[in-house]
Amino acid sequence: MTIEQKLDAEVLKRNSLDEINENNLDPIMVAYRHNDPTIALICALFAYGNVKQIVKFLNSLDFELLNAGDEAIQEKLQNHYYRFQKGEDVVALFIALKRLNAETSLESVFKKAYLVDKNIIEGINACIFKILSLNPHQTRGYNFLIGKVTTKTKGAGALKRWMMYLRWMVRDDNIDMGLWSGVNKADLIMPLDTHTFKVGHKLGLLKRKTYDLEAAIELTKKLKTFDKSDPLKYDFALYRLGQEKKV
Repeated sequence: MTIEQKLDAEVLKRNSLDEINENNLDPIMVAYRHNDPTIALICALFAYGNVKQIVKFLNSLDFELLNAGDEAIQEKLQNHYYRFQKGEDVVALFIALKRLNAETSLESVFKKAYLVDKNIIEGINACIFKILSLNPHQTRGYNFLIGKVTTKTKGAGALKRWMMYLRWMVRDDNIDMGLWSGVNKADLIMPLDTHTFKVGHKLGLLKRKTYDLEAAIELTKKLKTFDKSDPLKYDFALYRLGQEKKV
């Protein structure tokens, strides 16, 4: 079997909600329960570190607060923290997203920038800029959580959590949620994490040694030779192969 055939078989095997359960945790479990793009973004942005701790933290959040006043958000979330993010950072995110939803939507902000040149990175930049402008809050933890506007690909952060969020929103199968329309899944970029980075190298899909946005783009281009219309269909399978140390 070729690498392509092996990966296609792995995709068929993994494209099932049975792959996501209490023994195989994933932040999308929490996102699925709410079926809401804003809540899904919160799930994606906090998706770093130990997956058990991620899901535990997400399950502790009251997402009804996205409809509450600033004072209520402050009171309820001030003692919630996760790794680099203190309570004030969690509060700031909820307030920013509440304000965004009162004015527009994440999908609208993203698509207005994306559709100019069908550029995923520009869409992400617009969302980051909008969130930061609606509730200016500067801490190391918050800056890490939201990410920063990206003007280059080489040496720049891979934007893994944003890329994963877009996969959830744009693709529609047994894993991804497909809540947005009008974004071409062929334009998506791989959510490059340590697992997919290592597996990509081991399978000969990735040559770039630097873990950055350029590497994510290179891996995506290679996967497009297998499926030009949907390269990210391989993402979840590659991630699980790395996580389970099967490559």
